[in-house]
Amino acid sequence: MRSENFIYPPYDIHLLEAYGGLFESVFIVLHPFIRVPEWLSWGVTHRYPDDAQIVELGTKCTWAEVAAHTGMTSCARINQALLTAIGSLTGDLADWSGRDALQTLVQTQPVWIPTEGNFELLLQRDFLDVFAAKGAEELIFVPEFPNAEPVVRLPVDGLKSGSAPFPRCGTLLAPDASFLFTVDWDSFFTLFYGSRALVADAVRTRNLEGFFATPNTDHTWFNYSLGCATVTVSPEDWQTTPSEIRNTGNAEYLLSRR
Repeated sequence: MRSENFIYPPYDIHLLEAYGGLFESVFIVLHPFIRVPEWLSWGVTHRYPDDAQIVELGTKCTWAEVAAHTGMTSCARINQALLTAIGSLTGDLADWSGRDALQTLVQTQPVWIPTEGNFELLLQRDFLDVFAAKGAEELIFVPEFPNAEPVVRLPVDGLKSGSAPFPRCGTLLAPDASFLFTVDWDSFFTLFYGSRALVADAVRTRNLEGFFATPNTDHTWFNYSLGCATVTVSPEDWQTTPSEIRNTGNAEYLLSRR
């Protein structure tokens, strides 16, 4: 298969069917929320931190922690709330109370929501470490639209040091096509394809939050009505105590993003 073909899977197929079934498994890596010092919180700055501040001062806040704060006890519900927050979901698919719960979280905690459609800054080093652990000195970058931008090889060490800019979105492919990471427009997760053993080891080693896709998991896994069922990260992470969701009513929506 040509490198140009390793773009994000079509929405109308199950994730495991992508790339001609080349990969044994796919892990949905949830983009962490971003915990910052109090002086970088919305309550102080009313401004999303810049990339340099996130890299230097930000730490991962898991979706499980967000669930404990908001009462949204599945990652599917949090994903739905995030998509509602950016206007990607409207009407019957929107989760307005979940959106308001995220607003309250940002307004009261030194935590920011992740950005959509990008390789999240706090995950970039983890992804590069997977390539390095497999002995890859380079990775293949497949842009979102390879007919408009070239497929290129990027040095793993250069991406780590910052001498080569990290791609914002698209696909990061192993030179032997044994695994890849790919992120899509408006998504708060990255797909990690590879053998079950490789992916499971990387997830454990890098402590990545997410879940393995089942045969019927597709891009819209947030939507229970499409048959994706209730998706959870793991029982021990998601047994949170439900708490009342504070409804902010008609208050101005203030989840600023980059």
